[in-house]
Amino acid sequence: MTEPNPKADLLRYLQEARDALVWKLDGLSEYDVRRPLTPTGTNLLGLVKHVAGVELGYFGDTFGRPFFGKEPPVWWHTEEPESNADMWATADESREQIVGLYRQAWEHSDSTIASLSLDAVGHVPWWPEERREVTLHHILVRVISDTHRHAGHADILRELMDGSAGYLPGKDDMPPEDQAWWAAHRERLERAAREAEG
Repeated sequence: MTEPNPKADLLRYLQEARDALVWKLDGLSEYDVRRPLTPTGTNLLGLVKHVAGVELGYFGDTFGRPFFGKEPPVWWHTEEPESNADMWATADESREQIVGLYRQAWEHSDSTIASLSLDAVGHVPWWPEERREVTLHHILVRVISDTHRHAGHADILRELMDGSAGYLPGKDDMPPEDQAWWAAHRERLERAAREAEG
């Protein structure tokens, strides 16, 4: 019988979401990783930038383990932060910088997770006072949920760009059908939607 290891289980699901999100950038141009595909500007590289900040804040600042030993990126903490600055990459911010920062955030987060027990208490400085006190378990679940949500956004953005779909390399979780089948399937769904509309 396998002994339960809740921390390892949580970390595995977090890492799967991280890997899925970064994988969605593979093979795309600088334009495509940055281009906004929704009315609110959602884009692939912005999603990665956002989750890097999420991890650095929740697994760093919350548990008194700040990440930056040097000057943080401009969008991190400023006196008057620009709305949504963490959800897009400027022309001066390279893909390598943002993905590199995200991978450094993983290392920092993983160190926090390894060093603390799941019931370790932290304080989220940007939450209302009455809700600031949290446990590492609570934060792990929150960050896993957030990262998987954004990985799902990335799935859709990438599919809209070039038809690529799937969860992870070698683990796409898609029926093994060809393009003709998918085109017919989509048309069938379109007919059903129109019929339901009347």
